[in-house]
Amino acid sequence: VQLMESGGGSVQAGGSLRLSCAASGWPYNTYCMSWVRQSPGNEREWVASIESYGSSSYADSVKGRFAISIDNAENKLYLQMNSLKPEDTAMYYCEAERTATLRSDGHCWGTSLRGQGTQVTVSS
Repeated sequence: VQLMESGGGSVQAGGSLRLSCAASGWPYNTYCMSWVRQSPGNEREWVASIESYGSSSYADSVKGRFAISIDNAENKLYLQMNSLKPEDTAMYYCEAERTATLRSDGHCWGTSLRGQGTQVTVSS
C-alpha cells in the first residue's frame, strides 16, 4: 500500500495549484483521506478530509479557497488550492485511514498511511 503526492511547486500569492495523491494497493472498500501540511518549525496542520460516503471538511484557514476531491476510478485524491497565500507554504502530505467517517471536528479517526509529501511555496 502506497500513497504518492505530486503537483507541488512555487507560485505567487493569489495563484493556484492542484495537488494529487495516487493511492495504490488500498485493500479496503472504505476510506477516509486527508491532506495535512507542515512547515519548518511548526506542528503538522490538518487541511481537509474526505470520506468514501462523500462527506468532506476543511480547516478554517483554507475554507472557501481549497477543495478536496477524489476520483475512485483512478484511485486519486486531489486538493485544488486557489487564492494561495504565503502562509500556505508547507510540505503537503496525503493520509489514508480505513474508517469511513469523520469526527465531529471534521478529521478522520486516524492515520494508517502517509505519503512522502510535495512542497508548496507561495511567494508574496
